Amino acid sequence: MATSAPRPEERVRPTSLEFRDILSDDGTHVRAWTNDPDGVIDGPTVVLCNGLGTNALLWPWLLDPACGIRVVSWNHRGVGGSERPRDRRHLEIEHFVQDGLSVMDHFGIDNAVLMGWSMGVNTAFEMTYRHPERVRGIFAMAGVPGDTFSTMLGPFHLPRPVARLVTVNACRFAKYTGWIASPLVRRIPVGPGLINAIGRTGFMFPMPDPEATAIGVQEFLTTPVEWYARLALGTSRHPRVRLSQIHVPTLFVAATYDLLAGARDMASASARLAERGEETEYVELRGSHFIQLEQPERVHELLLDFVRRVG
Repeated sequence: MATSAPRPEERVRPTSLEFRDILSDDGTHVRAWTNDPDGVIDGPTVVLCNGLGTNALLWPWLLDPACGIRVVSWNHRGVGGSERPRDRRHLEIEHFVQDGLSVMDHFGIDNAVLMGWSMGVNTAFEMTYRHPERVRGIFAMAGVPGDTFSTMLGPFHLPRPVARLVTVNACRFAKYTGWIASPLVRRIPVGPGLINAIGRTGFMFPMPDPEATAIGVQEFLTTPVEWYARLALGTSRHPRVRLSQIHVPTLFVAATYDLLAGARDMASASARLAERGEETEYVELRGSHFIQLEQPERVHELLLDFVRRVG
């Protein structure tokens, strides 16, 4: 059924956004969303496998009715109105794949291009591996096809086992101490000034629309830290997807200074697919993990071109 959007949507400039509660395979209610509730967008359909714990508001240009792409997506379990699963073990990539398929079924989508961001790239590749008939192509942005935690902190050139050790243990620490941090995090006054300041740190780069970014970040911070850490630990168990079983066109859009998904690993994945004769392309942009907010026009252009070529 359709539901009203959460609070932050009320502050967004005129957009097209609707939420629906659907049932996933294991009985978990998941909140799906679309930028085309009235079916008026004259363009191809893309299924967005979003970054872990993120939300529609971090894609402001996709919420413009003139974006030319019909998007359907969902919020991760325990995030943004989606239910926490009764079985707390159901927080791994395979369960996100189930959610994605349930969303596609709800919207009557037999197959589509998958757009993955961050951990959503894992979801997109895993769905393609398990259900190739549902996927027409993968637009992989700032993410890798599995074993993501080993690729984190890429600009520091750490050995893969060390990168994984550091990042996974950081999540374990947050899982048990997040209850202390969560009340403080929710009180952070996120606004354009803070976004501009973070944009000078290297974790993020300057944004052309810091106001829209602030709205998305504010919504992101509503998820309790300890729950986010639990989600992250679940996804950390996702191994590399066997690229030998991927036979759809792919486009990897990497960010040179991405701390959360190594650009060199994305380039390597694309190269391995090319060696097998698969249609693939690698594009590297100067920016951070949040490249769709830093270079929205360029990412939009790449997405439109890819979807038109594949479709």
